[in-house]
Amino acid sequence: MELRQLEHFIAVAEEQHFTRAAERVAVSQSGLSASIRSLEQELKTPLFSRTTRTVRLTEAGRALLVEAERTLAGARAAKDAVDAVRGLLRGTLTVGVEQCVAGVRVPRLLAAFHRKHPQMEIRLRQEGTSSLLDGVAGGRLDVAFAAAVSAGEWRGELIPLARERMVVLCAPGHRFAQAVRVPFDELPGESFIDFHPDWGPRRAADEAFAAARVRRTVGLEVNDVHSLLELVHEGLGIAVVPHHFSRKPEALGLVAVELDGADQPFYESVVVLPAAGATSPGARSLMTLVRSDVRDGAPR
Repeated sequence: MELRQLEHFIAVAEEQHFTRAAERVAVSQSGLSASIRSLEQELKTPLFSRTTRTVRLTEAGRALLVEAERTLAGARAAKDAVDAVRGLLRGTLTVGVEQCVAGVRVPRLLAAFHRKHPQMEIRLRQEGTSSLLDGVAGGRLDVAFAAAVSAGEWRGELIPLARERMVVLCAPGHRFAQAVRVPFDELPGESFIDFHPDWGPRRAADEAFAAARVRRTVGLEVNDVHSLLELVHEGLGIAVVPHHFSRKPEALGLVAVELDGADQPFYESVVVLPAAGATSPGARSLMTLVRSDVRDGAPR
């Protein structure tokens, strides 16, 4: 079993398509198919269920995927460690990020990293918090910027970034627009706009409503903050979001009202890293920049 075969296998598993996977790893489709067949013969089991339209992992394939990602991550880490000893940082830094994470400006951070280490390729993946945790755990991501998670969700390293209040965001014509605070018990019956359940702001809002023992129904689910703000502007509902959403240019004209409850809900952002000793040299260098950025108190 060769590392190149595992790269081919992961590409097919993620693309679910042999042609796209072949383009991704820069080999011919026949060469990719031969590589997968050879791997299946060596393991004596099919790794994919193939039809004329779909390519799906078998149970054996799903088991291999986890270990294949770890194996390639380990191989990359070994090479990066040797380069780091030689005073070089090469290879790839893969960063995961939640949407609108607080406490750090990721584009500016990556630009500073690129200036410092121009030989390193930077890859960025925007995903929900649960997917980011899976990515760091499986070695698919070197580091992630995510919403806060519980100790039971993550056994690696968590570094706090920011903590801010959750607020009700509404259009100026809404009945809450003139209020100083909105009690949780006045929220049932409202139409809510929110992200899909894996996004950090949605997780924080769901936890706040659960703690207040207030039920709500999210009628409009989106995957980006701009759509959320547009829907609130149109008066189609209200949103419970981190306070910094209200300072975005697209939120101009909307009203942010504090929530009133026994426990003030907060949204927290963290850096997610592997367990101590497993962090890649690239991620360690990136964290040096993160700590410097936070220490300088740069605007977020």
